[in-house]
Amino acid sequence: MKNYLIIIVGPTAIGKTALSIKIAKHFKSEIISCDSRQFYKEMTIGTAVPSTEELMAVPHHFIQNKSIFDNYTVGDYENEVLPVIDQLFHKNNIQVVVGGSGLYVDAILKGFDEFPEVSEEIKQQIENEYNKDGISYLQNQLNHLDPTYTEFLQNTNPQTLVNPQRMKRFVGVCLASNKPYSSFLNQKKANRNFIPILIGLNADRNIIYQRINNRVDLMMQNGLLKEINDLYPHKHLNALQTVGYRELFDYIDEKLTLEQAVEEIKKNTRRFSKRQLTWFQRYEAVDWFDFNTPVQSIISKISTKINDE
Repeated sequence: MKNYLIIIVGPTAIGKTALSIKIAKHFKSEIISCDSRQFYKEMTIGTAVPSTEELMAVPHHFIQNKSIFDNYTVGDYENEVLPVIDQLFHKNNIQVVVGGSGLYVDAILKGFDEFPEVSEEIKQQIENEYNKDGISYLQNQLNHLDPTYTEFLQNTNPQTLVNPQRMKRFVGVCLASNKPYSSFLNQKKANRNFIPILIGLNADRNIIYQRINNRVDLMMQNGLLKEINDLYPHKHLNALQTVGYRELFDYIDEKLTLEQAVEEIKKNTRRFSKRQLTWFQRYEAVDWFDFNTPVQSIISKISTKINDE
């Protein structure tokens, strides 16, 4: 019997959670989250974790199963999620994945290349130089050690070149291996025991933006500022370097007024949604639906694809 993994993608606030529950109920499956912000048990309101009722409606996996104090990577996720998916296929050969983190969808679909370990000594060396010279040190180093990858990022994802965590990783691999970071890419071909069925939700850009604005307002009404205050002592942690948290940390630090911080959350979330769509539109196999499409129409499409296999 073939295994089918229904993967629901799309921009934030589009309605992926509600759709995933309806689809999982129809196929009597469970739900695997690949939303990297919802892994952390200390982050609830700002990550739009499914409600108690939603979590009770269908068994969920990888929701608030980690702590912000854990050093958790996409590679760790790949190693953990694949055995869980395999176990679920023993119950039912159709399972559902949902989330807006493209890198984590990639982890499930095709996996990642293996990189050399970077020693603590090299990490500290990079950290010291970064603290002294800032992002320009990382950019210059990567351009020197791997000009091919630097050019690739400039042409495809320039935001990465100003992301300190990612850049430290790239430079660290180069220094640890004495090889370009790009030499480790696209080496591994993942073997998967399922057929993916990708379903995308989308809407007119103005509708997406309005839904984002409404969600942020609702988060504030539901106590996001209190959640941020509780997490403020740990604001340096990687898990908290994310939209909805950084802006309110700036408010607490008196860099922004509360009104400005909320507007920044909305603006940055809108930008994030555009990046999500750009990422998922690279996938050729996605069947895209308007967010208002009746669920039964989407289920019919999925059933047809399964029956045609």
